[in-house]
Amino acid sequence: MIEIMRTNDIVLISAVQAALDEVDVPFFIADSHMSVLEGSLGFLPRRVLVLQEDVAQARTILAGAGFGEHLLREGGSPA
Repeated sequence: MIEIMRTNDIVLISAVQAALDEVDVPFFIADSHMSVLEGSLGFLPRRVLVLQEDVAQARTILAGAGFGEHLLREGGSPA
């Protein structure tokens, strides 16, 4: 799986999940349960991962939904 987004914003994560669910793009939210270890402080970012073959579609969908500024560049660095 390829990481396309990393954020501490749980509202953004929820919106991304809804956008990807709507078009049936499979994804995985990594580190969503890390708040148990960090004490619910929210300093560990959650990561949005998609399958290699779905990266282009997921990026297009999320950019079109207004989340383009939050997407990682293709090398994994912030936009």
